[in-house]
Amino acid sequence: MALLLLIDDDKEVLASNKRFLLDKGYQVYTFDVPSEGIKAAQKLRPDCFVLDVMMPEMDGFEVCDALRKFTSAPIIFLSGKGDEETKVKGLLKGGDDYIVKPFSLPELDARIKVLLRRAQQLRGAVQQNKSVLVFRGLKIDKIAHKAFYKDQDLGLANKEYLVLSYLANRPNQEVTFEELGKELFGVYTENDRRSVMVNVSRLRKKLEFDPELLNMIETVWSKGYKFIGKD
Repeated sequence: MALLLLIDDDKEVLASNKRFLLDKGYQVYTFDVPSEGIKAAQKLRPDCFVLDVMMPEMDGFEVCDALRKFTSAPIIFLSGKGDEETKVKGLLKGGDDYIVKPFSLPELDARIKVLLRRAQQLRGAVQQNKSVLVFRGLKIDKIAHKAFYKDQDLGLANKEYLVLSYLANRPNQEVTFEELGKELFGVYTENDRRSVMVNVSRLRKKLEFDPELLNMIETVWSKGYKFIGKD
Protein backbone atom coordinates (compact mmCIF):
# COMPACT_ATOMS: atom_id res chain seq x y z
CA MET A 1 0.00 0.00 0.00
CA ALA A 2 1.57 3.27 -1.13
CA LEU A 3 1.81 6.08 1.41
CA LEU A 4 0.83 9.54 0.19
CA LEU A 5 1.37 12.87 1.95
CA LEU A 6 -0.80 15.82 0.89
CA ILE A 7 -0.14 19.44 1.89
CA ASP A 8 -2.73 22.13 1.18
CA ASP A 9 -3.97 25.10 3.23
CA ASP A 10 -7.55 24.39 2.08
CA LYS A 11 -8.94 21.88 4.61
CA GLU A 12 -12.02 21.08 2.53
CA VAL A 13 -9.93 20.21 -0.52
CA LEU A 14 -7.64 18.08 1.64
CA ALA A 15 -10.59 16.18 3.09
CA SER A 16 -12.12 15.56 -0.33
CA ASN A 17 -8.84 14.40 -1.86
CA LYS A 18 -8.11 12.18 1.13
CA ARG A 19 -11.49 10.43 0.95
CA PHE A 20 -11.07 9.70 -2.75
CA LEU A 21 -7.49 8.43 -2.43
CA LEU A 22 -8.31 6.27 0.60
CA ASP A 23 -11.04 4.63 -1.49
CA LYS A 24 -8.38 3.91 -4.12
CA GLY A 25 -6.36 1.94 -1.59
CA TYR A 26 -3.68 4.42 -0.58
CA GLN A 27 -2.51 5.25 2.90
CA VAL A 28 -3.00 9.02 3.12
CA TYR A 29 -1.70 11.69 5.50
CA THR A 30 -2.80 15.31 5.12
CA PHE A 31 -1.47 18.59 6.53
CA ASP A 32 -2.73 22.15 6.17
CA VAL A 33 0.42 23.61 7.76
CA PRO A 34 3.45 23.05 5.48
CA SER A 35 6.07 22.98 8.25
CA GLU A 36 4.15 20.22 10.02
CA GLY A 37 3.91 18.23 6.80
CA ILE A 38 7.66 18.48 6.24
CA LYS A 39 8.38 17.37 9.78
CA ALA A 40 6.04 14.39 9.43
CA ALA A 41 7.58 13.43 6.09
CA GLN A 42 10.96 12.92 7.72
CA LYS A 43 9.43 10.17 9.88
CA LEU A 44 6.83 8.73 7.51
CA ARG A 45 8.99 8.66 4.35
CA PRO A 46 6.00 8.82 1.93
CA ASP A 47 6.08 7.18 -1.49
CA CYS A 48 4.61 10.29 -3.15
CA PHE A 49 3.77 13.90 -2.26
CA VAL A 50 0.94 16.11 -3.54
CA LEU A 51 1.62 19.80 -2.84
CA ASP A 52 -0.54 22.84 -3.36
CA VAL A 53 1.55 25.70 -4.75
CA MET A 54 -0.18 28.78 -3.31
CA MET A 55 -0.03 28.60 0.50
CA PRO A 56 0.48 31.42 3.03
CA GLU A 57 3.14 30.00 5.36
CA MET A 58 5.32 28.45 2.66
CA ASP A 59 4.47 27.99 -0.98
CA GLY A 60 4.68 24.57 -2.60
CA PHE A 61 8.02 25.33 -4.23
CA GLU A 62 9.58 26.14 -0.85
CA VAL A 63 8.13 22.94 0.57
CA CYS A 64 9.65 21.04 -2.36
CA ASP A 65 13.07 22.57 -1.61
CA ALA A 66 12.81 21.33 1.98
CA LEU A 67 11.67 17.84 0.96
CA ARG A 68 14.39 17.38 -1.62
CA LYS A 69 16.99 17.66 1.16
CA PHE A 70 16.03 14.20 2.40
CA THR A 71 13.83 12.42 -0.16
CA SER A 72 13.70 11.71 -3.88
CA ALA A 73 10.08 10.46 -3.77
CA PRO A 74 7.86 11.80 -6.58
CA ILE A 75 6.30 15.23 -6.02
CA ILE A 76 3.14 16.46 -7.77
CA PHE A 77 2.26 20.17 -7.71
CA LEU A 78 -1.36 21.37 -7.78
CA SER A 79 -1.92 24.96 -8.83
CA GLY A 80 -4.42 27.37 -10.30
CA LYS A 81 -1.53 28.99 -12.19
CA GLY A 82 -1.14 27.30 -15.56
CA ASP A 83 1.36 29.61 -17.27
CA GLU A 84 4.48 27.99 -18.72
CA GLU A 85 6.87 29.99 -16.53
CA THR A 86 5.30 28.70 -13.31
CA LYS A 87 5.15 25.12 -14.59
CA VAL A 88 8.81 25.21 -15.58
CA LYS A 89 9.72 26.68 -12.20
CA GLY A 90 7.98 23.79 -10.47
CA LEU A 91 9.83 21.19 -12.53
CA LEU A 92 13.16 22.91 -12.01
CA LYS A 93 12.52 22.96 -8.27
CA GLY A 94 12.39 19.19 -8.28
CA GLY A 95 8.75 18.39 -8.99
CA ASP A 96 7.88 15.35 -11.09
CA ASP A 97 4.47 16.53 -12.30
CA TYR A 98 2.36 19.71 -12.35
CA ILE A 99 -1.44 19.63 -12.49
CA VAL A 100 -3.44 22.78 -13.22
CA LYS A 101 -6.67 23.35 -11.29
CA PRO A 102 -9.45 22.48 -11.77
CA PHE A 103 -8.60 18.82 -12.26
CA SER A 104 -10.41 15.52 -11.86
CA LEU A 105 -9.56 13.20 -8.99
CA PRO A 106 -9.31 10.18 -11.35
CA GLU A 107 -6.64 12.11 -13.26
CA LEU A 108 -4.74 12.76 -10.03
CA ASP A 109 -4.96 9.06 -9.18
CA ALA A 110 -3.66 8.12 -12.64
CA ARG A 111 -0.72 10.49 -12.40
CA ILE A 112 0.17 9.18 -8.94
CA LYS A 113 0.09 5.61 -10.25
CA VAL A 114 2.39 6.49 -13.16
CA LEU A 115 4.96 8.10 -10.86
CA LEU A 116 4.80 5.25 -8.32
CA ARG A 117 5.21 2.67 -11.08
CA ARG A 118 8.22 4.50 -12.50
CA ALA A 119 9.81 4.79 -9.05
CA GLN A 120 9.25 1.07 -8.46
CA GLN A 121 10.83 0.23 -11.79
CA LEU A 122 13.87 2.27 -10.82
CA ARG A 123 14.21 0.47 -7.51
CA GLY A 124 13.59 -3.01 -8.86
CA ALA A 125 15.31 -2.89 -12.22
CA VAL A 126 17.78 -5.70 -12.75
CA GLN A 127 20.96 -4.45 -14.33
CA GLN A 128 22.56 -6.85 -16.80
CA ASN A 129 25.76 -4.89 -17.31
CA LYS A 130 28.13 -3.21 -14.86
CA SER A 131 26.32 -2.08 -11.71
CA VAL A 132 28.52 1.01 -11.39
CA LEU A 133 29.57 3.38 -14.18
CA VAL A 134 32.66 5.47 -13.53
CA PHE A 135 33.68 8.57 -15.48
CA ARG A 136 36.57 10.40 -13.86
CA GLY A 137 35.20 11.50 -10.46
CA LEU A 138 31.58 10.61 -11.34
CA LYS A 139 30.10 7.27 -10.20
CA ILE A 140 26.64 6.10 -11.24
CA ASP A 141 25.34 3.26 -9.07
CA LYS A 142 22.70 1.41 -11.09
CA ILE A 143 21.56 -0.75 -8.18
CA ALA A 144 21.07 2.09 -5.69
CA HIS A 145 19.93 4.46 -8.48
CA LYS A 146 22.22 7.18 -7.18
CA ALA A 147 25.07 9.25 -8.58
CA PHE A 148 28.16 10.38 -6.69
CA TYR A 149 30.92 12.84 -7.47
CA LYS A 150 34.11 12.33 -5.50
CA ASP A 151 32.02 10.24 -3.06
CA GLN A 152 29.47 13.05 -2.59
CA ASP A 153 25.86 12.00 -3.23
CA LEU A 154 24.43 14.33 -5.88
CA GLY A 155 20.91 13.87 -4.48
CA LEU A 156 19.25 13.30 -7.85
CA ALA A 157 15.49 12.96 -8.16
CA ASN A 158 14.08 10.04 -10.17
CA LYS A 159 13.93 11.73 -13.56
CA GLU A 160 17.30 13.44 -13.06
CA TYR A 161 18.84 10.03 -12.41
CA LEU A 162 17.07 8.58 -15.47
CA VAL A 163 18.50 11.32 -17.70
CA LEU A 164 22.04 10.91 -16.40
CA SER A 165 21.97 7.11 -16.48
CA TYR A 166 20.51 6.94 -19.99
CA LEU A 167 23.08 9.37 -21.38
CA ALA A 168 26.02 7.83 -19.49
CA ASN A 169 25.14 4.38 -20.83
CA ARG A 170 25.74 5.83 -24.31
CA PRO A 171 28.98 7.80 -23.87
CA ASN A 172 30.03 10.01 -26.79
CA GLN A 173 26.84 9.13 -28.71
CA GLU A 174 24.17 11.56 -29.82
CA VAL A 175 20.90 10.88 -27.97
CA THR A 176 17.82 12.44 -29.54
CA PHE A 177 15.02 14.23 -27.72
CA GLU A 178 12.73 11.36 -28.77
CA GLU A 179 14.97 8.65 -27.30
CA LEU A 180 15.30 10.49 -24.01
CA GLY A 181 11.60 11.33 -23.95
CA LYS A 182 10.61 7.67 -24.33
CA GLU A 183 12.94 6.77 -21.47
CA LEU A 184 11.40 9.43 -19.23
CA PHE A 185 7.72 9.20 -20.16
CA GLY A 186 7.26 5.90 -21.98
CA VAL A 187 5.92 7.66 -25.09
CA TYR A 188 7.02 10.75 -26.98
CA THR A 189 5.51 13.44 -29.17
CA GLU A 190 7.10 16.69 -30.29
CA ASN A 191 5.11 18.44 -27.56
CA ASP A 192 7.22 16.53 -25.03
CA ARG A 193 10.47 18.13 -26.19
CA ARG A 194 10.04 21.00 -23.74
CA SER A 195 9.60 18.55 -20.85
CA VAL A 196 12.76 16.69 -21.88
CA MET A 197 14.70 19.96 -21.95
CA VAL A 198 13.37 20.93 -18.52
CA ASN A 199 14.49 17.63 -17.02
CA VAL A 200 17.96 17.97 -18.53
CA SER A 201 18.10 21.53 -17.16
CA ARG A 202 17.16 20.23 -13.71
CA LEU A 203 19.99 17.72 -13.87
CA ARG A 204 22.46 20.36 -14.97
CA LYS A 205 21.45 22.49 -11.98
CA LYS A 206 22.62 19.64 -9.76
CA LEU A 207 25.93 19.43 -11.63
CA GLU A 208 26.79 23.10 -12.01
CA PHE A 209 28.86 23.25 -8.82
CA ASP A 210 31.75 21.62 -10.73
CA PRO A 211 32.76 22.50 -14.32
CA GLU A 212 33.92 18.94 -15.00
CA LEU A 213 30.47 17.57 -14.25
CA LEU A 214 28.57 20.28 -16.08
CA ASN A 215 30.66 19.85 -19.24
CA MET A 216 29.93 16.13 -19.41
CA ILE A 217 26.51 16.83 -20.97
CA GLU A 218 26.72 18.60 -24.31
CA THR A 219 23.75 19.94 -26.26
CA VAL A 220 23.54 18.69 -29.83
CA TRP A 221 21.82 21.56 -31.57
CA SER A 222 18.23 20.75 -32.63
CA LYS A 223 18.79 17.01 -32.03
CA GLY A 224 19.36 16.25 -28.37
CA TYR A 225 22.37 15.64 -26.13
CA LYS A 226 25.67 13.84 -25.82
CA PHE A 227 27.43 12.53 -22.73
CA ILE A 228 31.17 13.18 -22.97
CA GLY A 229 32.60 10.25 -21.06
CA LYS A 230 36.19 9.24 -20.49
CA ASP A 231 36.63 6.27 -18.17
